[in-house]
Amino acid sequence: YSQSCEFHRLGPNEYHFNAVPDSNPISVHVPTGEISNTGSDSEPSSTASGNHKQHRRRNSRQKHHHCMDCFTSFYEPEELRRHTCRPHPCSDCRGSVICPTHLKSKQTQKTMATYPCGQCGMRCETPSKLKTHQRTHTGEKPYHCTVCGKGCSHSDHLKTHQRTHTGEKPYHCSQCGKSFSQLTTLRNHHLTHTGQKSYLCSHCGKSFSQLANRNTHQLIHTGEKPYNCSQCGKDFRSPRELKSHTRTHTGEKPFHCSQCGKSFSQLSSLKRHQLTHTGEKPYLCSQCGKSFTTLSELKPHQITHTGEKPYLCSQCGDSFTSLYFLKKHHLTHTGEKPYLCSHCGKSFSQLANLNTHQLIHTGEKPYHCSQCGDSFTSLYFLKKHQLIHTGGKLFQCSQCGKSFSHSSTLKKHQITHTGEKPYHCSQCGKSFSLVGNLKRHQLTHTVEKP
Repeated sequence: YSQSCEFHRLGPNEYHFNAVPDSNPISVHVPTGEISNTGSDSEPSSTASGNHKQHRRRNSRQKHHHCMDCFTSFYEPEELRRHTCRPHPCSDCRGSVICPTHLKSKQTQKTMATYPCGQCGMRCETPSKLKTHQRTHTGEKPYHCTVCGKGCSHSDHLKTHQRTHTGEKPYHCSQCGKSFSQLTTLRNHHLTHTGQKSYLCSHCGKSFSQLANRNTHQLIHTGEKPYNCSQCGKDFRSPRELKSHTRTHTGEKPFHCSQCGKSFSQLSSLKRHQLTHTGEKPYLCSQCGKSFTTLSELKPHQITHTGEKPYLCSQCGDSFTSLYFLKKHHLTHTGEKPYLCSHCGKSFSQLANLNTHQLIHTGEKPYHCSQCGDSFTSLYFLKKHQLIHTGGKLFQCSQCGKSFSHSSTLKKHQITHTGEKPYHCSQCGKSFSLVGNLKRHQLTHTVEKP
């Protein structure tokens, strides 16, 4: 086995040594005179000068590209690609790739530390790591953000938090170029490319790419909700759900639209809102071709083709096409009104109703008629108003073709075709198709006869 070696001079005391022609050059410092040079010391070539500048530029930059197996870092994505093409040998069994069994053994040995926590028994590798861990029990947060004052238990956590203010995302995916503020987020993202889902649910067999997601999912089977809201007592499966819920009490809206400045309490709500600016509707119904801005809107629509209503109310047996409508209906049984107006204290069962109500206090009327310029507090009132201009009757009966201005009027009319009489008199049992007819009938029981 022979190996060709090359030395390329960079400067007076620095050379590139290539052991393999296509491998990465390794910079080595060699004292002057130890390697003979055919060129003149006083007149370095332009190529050597350029290589020296490139070498200095590389030293001044940071390594943003990371290997997901051994976590070696690189300056360029091409360097990372070359590195990942090579197998990672296992030092225990001398296999061509890292052996999962020995990797697990190494991780086990690493966790066999000698510094136990007196409160929970967890073992840490060093006294400093033990001290940091103990802050999870004491709640101590000695590191504070100079921008917003938020406290952190660890200096690394503070650095990560500060990136939310600076917008810095130093960790780049070598496959798609997407950037992240945390290395852990990059590692999780990398699994979307590999498709690896190592964590299986012991109840239903569903697989997950992250352990935390698997653990949260399993609580669906056990029914456990270990995270409790201190203000209203409501329980949640994960810290993320609890944090999201507490914003309904505090009114905090940390997610801002860069185009119109509107704020939202949830990141998902912001993303949905941003589609109203772009007009993008990426989710397409395969049966009718109708498009939607979110997957959660597409799924209930698809059920209108099948007629399926998989969400059942445990109290009255009514079924619904989506979980959203079931939750909305469930409030009619509980009477719960968790959404509170910060101006007058009035409470509402739905967030949309609260938002519409708050416009009374602000005087804002964001819905404008394109024909006469009149403004309205809700889309419902705008559509109702537009019928004045069009004279249109938007809701048509599928059986006789008759049209109506309002959906409620159409529903009343359709009963004349079905013969349905859903309104019953509690005193004599007589049934009626309209609630108005039932009320008129009930007067016959209350009127005194001489």
